[in-house]
Formats: sequence, C-alpha cells, structure tokens
Amino acid sequence: MTDARLRHGRASLALSFFVQGVTFALLVTRIPAIQDRYGISDGLLPVFLAAVPILAGMGSVITEKVVARVRPRVVLRWAQPVVLLALLGVGAGSELWQAAVALGVFGLSVGALDASMNMMGVSLQRAYGRSIMLGFHAAYSLGGIAGASMAWAGAHWDLTLLVSYLPAVVLLLPAAFIGSRWYVEGKAEGDGQGAERQGGSVSFKLLMPLCLVMSFAYIGDSTVSNWSAKYLQDVLGSSEQLSTVPYNVYMVTTLLGRAVGDFGVRRFGAVAVVRFGSVLAAAGFAVVAVASGAWIGMLGFTMLGLGLCVIVPQTFAAAGRMFPGASDTAIARLNVFNYVGFLVGSPLVGALGDAWSYRGAMLVPMALVLATLAYAKSFGSESARYGGGHERPRTVDVG
Repeated sequence: MTDARLRHGRASLALSFFVQGVTFALLVTRIPAIQDRYGISDGLLPVFLAAVPILAGMGSVITEKVVARVRPRVVLRWAQPVVLLALLGVGAGSELWQAAVALGVFGLSVGALDASMNMMGVSLQRAYGRSIMLGFHAAYSLGGIAGASMAWAGAHWDLTLLVSYLPAVVLLLPAAFIGSRWYVEGKAEGDGQGAERQGGSVSFKLLMPLCLVMSFAYIGDSTVSNWSAKYLQDVLGSSEQLSTVPYNVYMVTTLLGRAVGDFGVRRFGAVAVVRFGSVLAAAGFAVVAVASGAWIGMLGFTMLGLGLCVIVPQTFAAAGRMFPGASDTAIARLNVFNYVGFLVGSPLVGALGDAWSYRGAMLVPMALVLATLAYAKSFGSESARYGGGHERPRTVDVG
C-alpha cells in the first residue's frame, strides 16, 4: 500500500470522526429543545435518552456480524449518512412517534458508525506502525466543539431544530460521502484479512479488563457532561452563565490532550500514558469534590479533560493489539461498553447526589477511573511505543 494512499485514508477517516463529533453534539446539546418540540414529559424523557445508547449497543453487536461479510469501510460509508439523516429527522418531525423513530434510527446507526470507525482506525494504526488513534479522537473532539457551538447559536437565535440542523447536514453529508471514496484499511486484500473477516477467536476473559476500563472512562465522561453545570451552580455557588463553562473547558482540554497524546504514546508507551491519564483524571475528580469555589472546580474539570481523553482511544488500540487476527470482532464487542458507561454514569451520580451529596458522588467516578491502574498491563508491554505486535521502524512512518 502506498504512503499517499495511507495518508488519504487517514485524512478521510479523520473527517468521519469530525463529522460524527458535530452530529452527536448537535443532538445532545439540544435535548431541552427536542423535549419542548415533541412535548416529551420529564418522566418519559429518561426513556428516550436511555433508548439511544441501548440501540447503539445493539448496532455495535450487529456490526460485528456484518463485518464478517463486508468490509468495515462499507459499513462506515453508509452508516454515517444514515446518522446525519436521522438527526435531520429529529429536527423535522412534530409527532412523538416520529421522534421515537428518528432517535431509534439514530441509535442503531450510530452504534454501527462508532464500531466501524474505530475498526478502521485500529487497522490504519497497524499499517502506520505507530500510534495515530488519539489523532482520530481529537478530530471527534474538534467536531464536538463545533457542533456545540452551532447548537449554542441555534439556541441563542431561537432557531427551530430543523433550521439549526439543516445547514450542518447539507454541508457534512456530501463531504463525508465523498471523503469515503478514500477509505482504506491497514491490510491489503489477501494478506490474512480474510481470516479476520471470518471472526477469529476473541476471549471475553482477556477482553473484560478493557471492557471495564471503557465503562469506567465513559462513567467519568458522562459525569462531566451531565453534572458539571449543576455541580458548579448548586454546590459551588457559581452563576448560571459561569456554570456552562466547565463542559466547554473539558471539551477543549480533551482536544488538546488527544492532539498531543500520540506523541506521548510513541515516546513513553501506551501503558505509561494510560496510567498518567488515570491518575490525572482521578486527581481532577478529587479537586472537584473538595473545591471551595467555582474556579477551583473548573481547575478540576480541566484536569479531568486532560486525563480522561487518552483512555478511550488507547482502549480501542489495545483491543486491536490483543486480538490482531480478530480486531474487528474485539472492537465491536468493546464498543458496547462505551454505551454501558454512558447509561450507568449519569443515573449513578444523580442517585448518589440526591441520597448523599454531590461532593461525595464525585468520589465514585474518581475511584472507578483510578481502578484503571489495575488493568494497565492490558494495554501492552512496557516497551510498546507506537504499536503492538505490529510495530515497524520509525523510518517507514507515514504522514
């Protein structure tokens, strides 16, 4: 495979990660507007919110079966337009059943999209012979910031959901579809990929530590996304305007951490980077829990962003290294625990906050993230710098 083709494949996949970041942010940041548009009651809203990650998990499981017959790039090429059209459907409907259908399609297709994107990322990293996964997730973070900014503009100017979503879909759908022409995967046809497509053996016992790490990371992430504003305002006494800042800071630090994280993996190895990220994230939760004011709380959320951002991409990469002959299967199964963490995190912190205290509730995701240290060995050998069992000399690095 030529260096130019790999570079084009890397750029097109990064575009897909960016588009997905924009799309997901446009959905989750406008949940109050979606609730108002469709008249969803407060009691029914959690059902809708839970249905999306549950269906996404199903979509990831289905993708595991589909990629045994077709390439992940084919799944990705068609799943991304479906996700974008489902987002547009959420904005265009007016009846409750229409919201249910659109969100259902969004959930199923986003599970397929997440799984196939990360399959492609791991495959390309194998071809490059060095760590590039964090760069893809940095593109996702950048898309999330862009999407959240678009959503803020839509809310600020009191735009309808359809008017808010339509420009993004009109721009991103053709860009993603055209970009999909340059998708490539790390192994050329006939060099062992066929065995992987048939679904090699994946030991769930070996994969379980990475599944737990994935869940822990997303419990921490969902804690920030769902509770940071409430925590700053209700516990630390900030203004309503200031309470919106921590999540934006978290997203920016996530982008910055992922933008440089691959260099850290190449220099120090995945195990060291994951350990450092876990300790920094746990320290961030501790700072948030004991913060005496809003600015100290924001310092904690900043530490959280820098710490948590490296864990998820490296977990996908570790699964690919652990099962090089069945990485697609391993990643599809691991991806399900993304949604497990998302489902568990917000209700867990909310229940503990109501029953005990929100300061105390922050210690639970802190402990879970810190538990990642016990599983750090699952991320590879201490000597791994920019690959796993498939490292190549730096002289052949591309891009």
